[in-house]
Amino acid sequence: MARPEKTAAVAEIVDSFNGSAGAVLTEYRGLTVKQLQDLRRSLGENANYAVVKNTLAKIAATEVGIEGFDDLLTGPTAIAFINGDVVEAAKGLRDFAKANPALVIKGGVLDGKPLDAAEVAKLADLESRDVLLGKMAGAMLASLSQAVYLLNAPIAQAARLAGALQAKAEQDPSILAGGAGTPAAAEDAPVEEAPSSEEAAEPEATDEAADTAAESTDA
Repeated sequence: MARPEKTAAVAEIVDSFNGSAGAVLTEYRGLTVKQLQDLRRSLGENANYAVVKNTLAKIAATEVGIEGFDDLLTGPTAIAFINGDVVEAAKGLRDFAKANPALVIKGGVLDGKPLDAAEVAKLADLESRDVLLGKMAGAMLASLSQAVYLLNAPIAQAARLAGALQAKAEQDPSILAGGAGTPAAAEDAPVEEAPSSEEAAEPEATDEAADTAAESTDA
């Protein structure tokens, strides 16, 4: 490969490393062209699967500061540069490798840190971003429903109280005027009869007058 072509190829790999969330190194020895096409199709927008030369990949990895790749870059190598959900891409590669044992996952890199094959497998076992977001949204909706219930409970009670007050006011409008309602009619109390004019004019006899009258009679 001529030097300008080599430089351009390295620059392309560097751009792929820098523009991706992670990368998975694989050995594709034994896969047919059709199987490689199927693999690329299964990854979809989550990853760009590219065959690379080991020497160029080593140079590119060094330029972007990735260490620990030299031992992985042996044999026919293809790198899945992950552009979308890292977990989904890892799942896609794992599932394809199960159906096509010729694909060997050798390791990868995530956030600039190298991963071995076992760590990539653990990554594939995680729940995808969409699933996690769905669970988070469900938990948030449940919490929101509880909050709405707690907020609406006093309002509902107040509404019932207002309804009861309105019904009472329709029966007794004085309530709205600040009163306590129309009082019940009091039972008639007995009325003492006034004395007649003669009885009022006649003075009561005193004990002294009674004694005087008795002495006159005796005389």
